[in-house]
Amino acid sequence: MGVVTYTDEHASSVPPARIFKASIMDSHNLMPKILPDAIKSIEFIKGDGGAGSIKQINFAGGSVKHQIDELDEKTFTYKYTLIEGMGISDKIEKVSYDIKFEGSADGGTISKMTTTIYTHGDIEIKEEELKAGKEKVLGLYKVVEAYLLKNPDAYA
Repeated sequence: MGVVTYTDEHASSVPPARIFKASIMDSHNLMPKILPDAIKSIEFIKGDGGAGSIKQINFAGGSVKHQIDELDEKTFTYKYTLIEGMGISDKIEKVSYDIKFEGSADGGTISKMTTTIYTHGDIEIKEEELKAGKEKVLGLYKVVEAYLLKNPDAYA
């Protein structure tokens, strides 16, 4: 098995508690609402949303299943693993994400995400494939951030 790991950071003027509540704790309600053409629904097929739960995200062209590995509302950390669906292939066995929202000096947030891709055998992931995955995640983050900026009372 091969392993590829990379880390990304994104700064926002929105406080960490609001981003965490919107993008993690209530994503199953918020994402289909603000991205209805892309995300049709999100449901828990096992558990109640805490560690050990499995979340299924239904897109217009398929679905994925995430296993929630860790969820800490006090430290604004969230770890999950993509275990099935789009993104899992003959090349990729699983993808793990470790997300932490930290307060910044200006009252906003520094979001740090470490992604670990586990490949079958020694298959190499091309740079353009990694870049496409990073851009999708950043795009989702920016949509949530824009929603929170337009709706200052949401998730306050």
